[in-house]
Amino acid sequence: MKDTARSSAPRFSLYAASLLLALTSASAAAADAGSGPFGVTAFTVATARSARVGALFPAGRRDHLRGSHFCTASVVHSPHRNVIVTAAHCLDGRPDELVFVPGYRDGRAPYGVWRVGRRFLPEGWTKGRDEDSDVAFAVLADRGGEGVEDVVGGNRFVTGTATGATAVTVTGYPNADEAPVSCTNKPGLHSRTQQRVECPGFSGGTSGSPWVNGYGQVVGVLGGHQGGGATADVSYSVVLGAEAAALYRDAARDP
Repeated sequence: MKDTARSSAPRFSLYAASLLLALTSASAAAADAGSGPFGVTAFTVATARSARVGALFPAGRRDHLRGSHFCTASVVHSPHRNVIVTAAHCLDGRPDELVFVPGYRDGRAPYGVWRVGRRFLPEGWTKGRDEDSDVAFAVLADRGGEGVEDVVGGNRFVTGTATGATAVTVTGYPNADEAPVSCTNKPGLHSRTQQRVECPGFSGGTSGSPWVNGYGQVVGVLGGHQGGGATADVSYSVVLGAEAAALYRDAARDP
C-alpha cells in the first residue's frame, strides 16, 4: 500500500535527480504525445500545472509540515472549484482532520493549506474494501472566499477512456522526499477493472497520485490492486467507470 508506511527505498541522489530532471523537462511534451521517452522518474518541475498536485497531512501538522505527509491528491475541475481526488484508502479510517497542500515542497505551502471537509468514498470500498473501488473525492473549505481551483486550477476528471490510448504522467509524493516526483509512460490493462503503469520510484506516499494524459485529463488515480502496487516500480489504478463518475458528480454538487 503506497500511503502511510515510510518507504525503505533510497532517495534519489542529487546528481541522479538533476540529470533525470533535465531529461524529463526536455521530453515531457513528446512523451505526452506518445513518442517517449517513457519510464523515467524525476523530481517534478515546479510549474503552474504541477501545483494542482499536492500532499495530504494530518491537520495537527499544518504548522510543521516537513516529514508528515502520507498520501497524494490533486485538484479536479468542479463547479464550486473545491474538489480533490485521491485513493479511497487514503481517506478511509482517518478520524483525525486532514489538510491538503497543493504544490508542497520542502516544508513550504506556496499555495496555502486547505482544510479537507466532506469526504466521498464509494460503497464498494466502504462496505467491502473492494480494490476496484479505490478512488475517492473530498471537498475543501474555501480560504478568503476562494476555492482551491481559483488558486491553482484543476485538471478534468474523465471516466470511460480507453486504457493506453495515450501516455499518462503520474505525479506523487514519496514519503522519503519533500518534493514530488513524476514519470510518463503508457498504461496497460492488468484486468478488466484495473490498469497498470511501469514507473520506478513510486513508493509509500504516492497513493492517490493522478494519472494525467496529454489533454490534461485525470484518467487514473494511483491505488486499487495491492493498494496501488506491492513494489515501487509498478503502480495500479482502478479503471475509472460508472462508479467513479457517480461519485465525482456527488462531490461536485456539494457546496
